[in-house]
Amino acid sequence: MEPIQLKSKHIVLTGGTAGIGKELIKQLYSKNSISVIARPSNRLDELGREFDNIRVYEADLAKPESVAEAANKLVTRDEPIDVLINNAAVQYTPHFLDNDFALETIEREIDTNLTSPAVLIYLTLPALLKSASPVIVNVNSGLGLVPKSSSAVYCATKGGLNILSQALANQFENCPIQISQVFLPLVDTKMTEGRGSGKISATEAASQIIYGIQKRQAEINIGKVKLLRLIMRISPSLARSIMKKG
Repeated sequence: MEPIQLKSKHIVLTGGTAGIGKELIKQLYSKNSISVIARPSNRLDELGREFDNIRVYEADLAKPESVAEAANKLVTRDEPIDVLINNAAVQYTPHFLDNDFALETIEREIDTNLTSPAVLIYLTLPALLKSASPVIVNVNSGLGLVPKSSSAVYCATKGGLNILSQALANQFENCPIQISQVFLPLVDTKMTEGRGSGKISATEAASQIIYGIQKRQAEINIGKVKLLRLIMRISPSLARSIMKKG
């Protein structure tokens, strides 16, 4: 298949107000039409002012009905969606045994990280199928391959996103929609503040994501995830042991 030229495309992105999402916007907005779905906030208002050629759709990504409302607004515009990037995610670090673990975070993580991408994909299918070469990009993590001890629900949602992506790739085998997954290492964003070392920058992560989309890679493995994949092939138990300490 021919490489994708990310020019004059309609790109829909979730969670573009900070981190990797905002870096993707910075690198894509000058040559493309971008629609952002994100929770109402001052940062979303600022994003709309900073990039005057993007469209903003307010939605609480932890509430599937709110995502559905935004998706329906997108589809009723009757224009193709060329690239859908499910980028938004939340992560809570307390263990189940910790005193500060909050029960309500379970539902919020699952709905933001897994349910909402599924809802958004399903409801935007009519617009995606109007594109000549539609691509759905699910931003995942190395933790979707091998979990760590903390953030158990986050790891589960990313594992679920991995399986969802593989299943949808099977379902879309005879239609033009391509499913790609991005497997990220630890990226230097607000979500990872104060945790870990050896992080890559959000700018570099965004650049590699764009490169992978253009090359039509089904799996875009970034940074240390490439090493993790190698260790998983050689010794799955060693990979689990390394990630357990993360």
